[in-house]
Amino acid sequence: MTAKNEIEELFIRRKPVRLLLNVKIGSNPKYVSVLAKNTDCTYSHTVKLLEIFKDMGIVEFEKHGRIKYVKLTQDGMELAGNFEAVLRKFAKLKPKRK
Repeated sequence: MTAKNEIEELFIRRKPVRLLLNVKIGSNPKYVSVLAKNTDCTYSHTVKLLEIFKDMGIVEFEKHGRIKYVKLTQDGMELAGNFEAVLRKFAKLKPKRK
């Protein structure tokens, strides 16, 4: 599978997009456990997705003692903003009635 296909497959699913948007909400870095709860996702799946995001350069981790915080990079902010715009567009679309 090419890198482009992997990225498309990742973000076509609901939870990765919700996770990215939950990281964006507010101005403070987030705890992984809070992100998992807000995304309705298991902790381990959230960590796995965040590691993929980190490898892609869209999130960064900051460790303070035993607590790991997650924040978006500039690319992550742009991507999250683009997803918000797409979701707003989807919300405005009306299904055609048969």
